Amino acid sequence: MEILVFILIGIILIIVGIFLITSLTGAPYVPTLKKDFEKALKNLYPLSNKDLLIDLGAGDGVILDVASKSGAKTLGIELNPILANIIRFRFRKNPKVSVKCQNFYSFKFPKETTIVYAFAVGIHIEPIYRKIQKEATRLKKPLYFISNAFELKSLKPEKKAGTWYLYKITPEK
Repeated sequence: MEILVFILIGIILIIVGIFLITSLTGAPYVPTLKKDFEKALKNLYPLSNKDLLIDLGAGDGVILDVASKSGAKTLGIELNPILANIIRFRFRKNPKVSVKCQNFYSFKFPKETTIVYAFAVGIHIEPIYRKIQKEATRLKKPLYFISNAFELKSLKPEKKAGTWYLYKITPEK
């Protein structure tokens, strides 16, 4: 019986440790409200089956769910392996949803990418913008970027809906 208690405590400590480590790297888990995002998306960027949406820090997959139901292919980039596996399990029967467990700064966007979503801590929004700019330049096409709660200082939004900002990021010459 004591060994089961120690195993359970160990598992809990590992889970807490994983969430703590990913939070310290700038990727805290903060859920997005599904209904709020559905409403904002209608005003910002109506998705279709021609879109590939990348969710940087996919968390529990709410954004992937909404986007895939709008017809888009979706790709979650999630640093936390527990959350990445929750997404894999949750959407195992949905071919429009996939997830990669890695740091998005080292991830190369697929050529089909059209839009990127991030709900990031304010100090990380400009580095995320620079990453998307780099990928737009590499892919030689504009990419749209939806930021939740944090506005870019270096670029004017195309549209705004509540706490969401839509940016068009063009390739550098």
